[in-house]
Amino acid sequence: MALDQVGTVPWTIKGELILNCNCIVFCPCVVSLGKHPPTEGHCQAWAGVRIDEGQYGDEDLSGLNIGLFLEIPGNMGRGNWKAAVYIDDRASEAAYDGLVNIFSGAARGTTGLFGMLVGEFLGAEREQVVFETEGNERRLMVGKKIQGAVVPVEGKGGEDIVVTNTEYWMGPDITVATATKGKVRAFGRVWDFDGRSAEICQIDWKGPR
Repeated sequence: MALDQVGTVPWTIKGELILNCNCIVFCPCVVSLGKHPPTEGHCQAWAGVRIDEGQYGDEDLSGLNIGLFLEIPGNMGRGNWKAAVYIDDRASEAAYDGLVNIFSGAARGTTGLFGMLVGEFLGAEREQVVFETEGNERRLMVGKKIQGAVVPVEGKGGEDIVVTNTEYWMGPDITVATATKGKVRAFGRVWDFDGRSAEICQIDWKGPR
């Protein structure tokens, strides 16, 4: 695809996103929209995306999984993020290129903010990315680099606690969760966020507008 077409190609992704970060209690970024610093002053996070339905131009993205690595030095909204994306090794060449454009922000639309906030894109790699759900636990396995699992936090009557009707970029309704596993071994980092803040979000993203 010619470079001048990137940012003009229509794309959609519907599915589910899970995220685990180093915040001790639920991430303040959801409600403050990045104006309040993470609970530890900086953010280190992994995320997984299960694409139930998706298109990049004419290319089908349905059934593919994505892993994300994120490191943010302070308030989310101030930028200077470091980010990397792991693309499902089952993706075709065209799907791979499209997903790199989407998750680098180049494809604009919902994820276009990555293009503004990510100061250092550490790159994209093909990897075995497994996103599984068993009961209420969601698991992400990205080769030997990310081994994660999250579960919703129970509220009154055993129902999930959900922060609804937000302006958060990922989606309006964020299920408050916690990590039952959160190990990252990538880019010289060794993280373990078991028991720390996590989020589950049903996503409906699109671009380029």
